[in-house]
This record gives sequence, C-alpha cells and structure tokens, in this order.
Amino acid sequence: MLEFPQIAGRDLRLLSRNIDQHYRAFSRAWGDSIESFFRPLLDFLLWFENLLIHTPWWIVLAVIVAIVWFASRSIKITIGTLVALVLIGMFGMWEDTMSTLSIITVCTFLSILIGMPIGIAMSRSDKLQAAINPILDVMQTMPSFVYLIPIVMLLGIGIIPGLIVVVIYAMPPIIRLTNLGIRLVDKEVLEAANAFGSSGWQKLIEVQLPLSLPTIMAGINQTIMMALAMVVVASLIGVRGLGQPVLQAITNQYFTQGVLNGMAIVAIAIIFDRTSQAYGKRLQRHREASHG
Repeated sequence: MLEFPQIAGRDLRLLSRNIDQHYRAFSRAWGDSIESFFRPLLDFLLWFENLLIHTPWWIVLAVIVAIVWFASRSIKITIGTLVALVLIGMFGMWEDTMSTLSIITVCTFLSILIGMPIGIAMSRSDKLQAAINPILDVMQTMPSFVYLIPIVMLLGIGIIPGLIVVVIYAMPPIIRLTNLGIRLVDKEVLEAANAFGSSGWQKLIEVQLPLSLPTIMAGINQTIMMALAMVVVASLIGVRGLGQPVLQAITNQYFTQGVLNGMAIVAIAIIFDRTSQAYGKRLQRHREASHG
C-alpha cells in the first residue's frame, strides 16, 4: 500500500514551535496596544449593558415592544415579543438577557459598520470580489471554536476578545449580501441616473443602496443570527449573558437551567428574525409601490 508523503514529525514540530513562538512574541509586543485601541468600545458596551440592566424592566420592555411594532407593524410579532420577554423576566433570566441583547446590538452595529463598506467596495470591483470571496468562505466554514485560539492568545480572556470573535464570525453575511444587492440593481435604472448626470456617490446613496435595502436587510438578519449562535461559544472566554448559564449547565449537568436559557436565546433569535424579516418585506413593498 502506497503511503501519502508526509512532513517528517521532527520538522513539523519545529515548524509549529516557530509559528507559536512568533505569534507569542507578536502578542507580547502588540497585545496591550490592541486592547487599548478597543477600550472605548468596551466602555460603551459596559455603559449600554448597565443602562439595560438598571433601567426599570417595564421601561425597557415598553421600548423593545415599541421598536418591534414600528419595525414590523405586526400585532402577532409584537404580542409574541411581549409574551416572550415577560416569561424571560418571570423565570429570572432578565439580567442575562439584557447582557446578551447589549452585546448582540453592539456586534451587529460593528458588523454593519465594517461589513457594508467592504460589500460596497466588492460590488464596484470584480478583482476585489474575487480576492475577498475566498476569505469569506474560510470565515463561514471554519469551526467556531477555532476563532477563539488566536484571539485568546493575543488578548487573553475577557469581553473584548469575545466581542471581536463574535464580530468576525457574524460579518460575512452582511458583506456578501451588500455586494449582491448592489450588483442586482437594474442596469436601466443606473443608466437613467447616469443620464441625469449623477455622480458615483449620488448613484450609490440615492439609487443603489435604497434599491438593494431588502437584500441588505436579509444580510443584517443573518448577521444577527450568526452573532446569537456565537454567544454560547464566546461565553468560554468571558462574554456575559445567556451563554454562561448554558455553559454552566453543560459542565454541571443542570438540565432545566440549560433548557430555559437555551429557550431564551431561541426567543431572542425569533424576535430579531421575525422583526427584521417583516421590516425587509415592508421595504420591498415600498420599493414596488414607488416603481409602480
């Protein structure tokens, strides 16, 4: 039987040791600087988390229900949100849920802030799209635990490493769907904009982004789902919220605690999903009405 040619064990160990040593040296040299760079983000996240936790529950509940109503204009989704949040509070999971909401909100905004410009740049250059697509493929197929290794080695355990891991994991959908949405804008509409003498920036702001909003909203929806999926994994490196009780339940075999906190994560995911989908459909109807 013909064996596959392999790197010699000694050479492989030497290579691995060299890579690890260089990465550790990089971590020691730049870890503190990178952490200082992200410090304002940590301060904002902690402020937002404290705001949600220490504001009276009924005010937070009213604000969330109002946001869901204005985004979805659906009585079913609004009542479902109200019932889900009341049950979460009654089962003693309110604080953990607010922590999860704060990190998901911050991570989603960060993903949009970084991802949308990348998606816009990809839509304007086939070469850039060809270069970035393989990176996005790796980001979307790499096991979630693998993300933790370089981040923990670089920044240690804490909220900032967890935040970075969630953002990296959740960003690909918004990049892909921003690129796709802009590329799907009707060429005739762009030709009409050119005929009126629109600049590239005007075309982007006034034509391409408004017409691609439903597709971009689908990307935001997927980004939120990916961020929520990462919450439990990120709790391994210090992210507070519903992920930590789930992790504790797995470690200590607390069946009820694990199921209840897992259901709370599912409830938040459904609220985000249904609300963003309903908002996307409203944008689609508005777009069709304006074309009609």
